[in-house]
Amino acid sequence: MRIRSIEEINKKIKKGDATVLTAEEVSLLVREGNSPKAEDVDVVTTGTCGIMSGTAAILHVPVADPGAFKKAKNILLNGIPGFPGPCPNEWLGSVDLIIYGTAHSIYDSGYGGGFLFKDIVGGNEIEVEVESTEGEIFKSTTSIKDIGTAQMIGTRLAFKNYNSFTNPSEEVVSSIFHAIDMEGPFKGLSVSGCGQLNPLQNDPVMRSICSGSKILLNASEGIVIGRGTRSSNEKPNLMLTADMKDMDPHYLGGFKTGAGPEVFDSVAAAIPILDQSTLEQTFILNKDIVLPVTDIRGRHKVLGSTDYGEVWEGSDERPVYHPENCLNCETCIVRERCPTGAYTNILNTQRCFGCGMCAYSCPNNAFTMESGSVRFDVDDKSIGMPIICRQSDIKRARELTAELKRKIENGKFILNSCFE
Repeated sequence: MRIRSIEEINKKIKKGDATVLTAEEVSLLVREGNSPKAEDVDVVTTGTCGIMSGTAAILHVPVADPGAFKKAKNILLNGIPGFPGPCPNEWLGSVDLIIYGTAHSIYDSGYGGGFLFKDIVGGNEIEVEVESTEGEIFKSTTSIKDIGTAQMIGTRLAFKNYNSFTNPSEEVVSSIFHAIDMEGPFKGLSVSGCGQLNPLQNDPVMRSICSGSKILLNASEGIVIGRGTRSSNEKPNLMLTADMKDMDPHYLGGFKTGAGPEVFDSVAAAIPILDQSTLEQTFILNKDIVLPVTDIRGRHKVLGSTDYGEVWEGSDERPVYHPENCLNCETCIVRERCPTGAYTNILNTQRCFGCGMCAYSCPNNAFTMESGSVRFDVDDKSIGMPIICRQSDIKRARELTAELKRKIENGKFILNSCFE
């Protein structure tokens, strides 16, 4: 039975009277044996942060004076190739382009689209290089304040279901699903997904988080365009868009993998509680969410399963750096492997992703972090191994989920009516 309408919830939001809980706050109540009632909760906020390969940016970039060239044939931003068009912008001296978060710099193999997007959103100066259709080369610099349009689109973000990955073979495997080449057999597990906090875990049939819903994408207010590519009823995901000029660089960036740099984003979504069944969809616990363990050589080969309780319960959000243990190795393996470049001679906690690679890699125990371990059965054998790489960041997910909660409580995020 319906308790209230979207309009009624919005009236309470505008008055500052809405009761808002994060999905983890709901899960805590359930774990403690409580059963929240729909009449007591107006909105539940959810969130996730992790590698989201389907991220692209649509940009309008100034290059040269009007009339300097007819059209752009090729364009590089900080060495990363973009795709000029679709609008040709003849003789305007500026270029419309699309650039992928998974694109790699032609000059620096460790720099990719995710790092570029963070630099753009952060207001850093961007080097522009254009080859015109006549073969002329034009070089300039730009920044977010000069870029006319900077719209991010995510074609496949915030999956409900994820897999985890291990290498059961003797051979080393390069993959986007691990921060470095993965050794085997069964040396460790790489995981993704924010479990009970994840938006579509709390709305698995996309009843509330649907086409037209407002969301936060990297802290910028955006909307759900619809289902993402490869979305299915069993494994739904979202297509999203938001203005990069309103984004916070803390919530996005690059993440180096064994197969080159990737891009990570943060997404938060609100679930209006219209009835008891909607609220009860959020009564989920990490231990009850199955996480398949798959072969990194082929994601469809399922070896066993674990759950998100093993991933997130009792684990640390961030590593602890112990500089007294650092031996200043000539080649620092942590510096080489850190996916976000958070470690130089100090640990930059703002850039840190909480992936765990530093604690796994340092031979001198200069970093410690509880990242969990799993045990599952393969061919009638019990296999135990540590979680060595987390490609989702629970800390950023929690921060953005809490930020959305504050916006709603303060009347700064009004829900829209796209619901049944």
